[in-house]
Amino acid sequence: MPETTETASDLTRVDGVRAALRRSFAARELRIDRLAFERDRAFLIEGEVASLAAKKRALRIAAIASDARGLVDRLHVKAAAPMTDGEIRVRVAQLFALDPRFQDLAIEQDRNPSPLAEDRAPVTVAPANPPGRVVVEVLDGVVTLDGSAPSLVRKRLAGAIPWRVAGVRDVINGLAVEPPEDDGPDQVEEAIREALDGNPLFDDTQIKVGVFGDYVRLTGLVHSHAARQVAEAETWRIQGVDEVINEIEVRAGS
Repeated sequence: MPETTETASDLTRVDGVRAALRRSFAARELRIDRLAFERDRAFLIEGEVASLAAKKRALRIAAIASDARGLVDRLHVKAAAPMTDGEIRVRVAQLFALDPRFQDLAIEQDRNPSPLAEDRAPVTVAPANPPGRVVVEVLDGVVTLDGSAPSLVRKRLAGAIPWRVAGVRDVINGLAVEPPEDDGPDQVEEAIREALDGNPLFDDTQIKVGVFGDYVRLTGLVHSHAARQVAEAETWRIQGVDEVINEIEVRAGS
């Protein structure tokens, strides 16, 4: 673990971050275990939050209030249901195998999360010369995805999939994009549209997506409050989205 070398000014900023977080979150939404400046001047935030949306908002507040060079993110989301690492790994791998957007890739499980050893097992029969490979590893409820994806959009979609499993506390998306691509709002918007596409609660003509930096605005008209909530949840799961403004309306009488 990196050592801390905090000055009086640093401690004042830590107090400022703590105060900003307390103003923004109820105690049940956010538990802070540690706030500190690391030796490399990055700011560490460690604890547990109630949702992925709360995690991303807390990280934004910490980045602004600390004015640090970077963040060390050790915020985990409280699991929606208790699951073992093995159960999570199997379920996440199954979701990849069942999703038609990933059936041309090789999907594997790493049953040994130790960095010193691997125990990989294929989830499906890999096609010849797959354009990418996704390896699923789980440790303490944190899912790590290793391997490669053929596009930024597919990398983002891959990172969203584990969040559908109740026991997941965090996702580390380590997939490389091969060949490399330039990133931007268009890629984020496309990933969001792909994530929303095919959901039985709505279709792609009902929801409009606007991307402004790392902010996303959702508008449109859906038939139920459940559809509105699902659209927002799917959007939060996309890497690069740090704030969601949900202006989707629910049809009267729904």
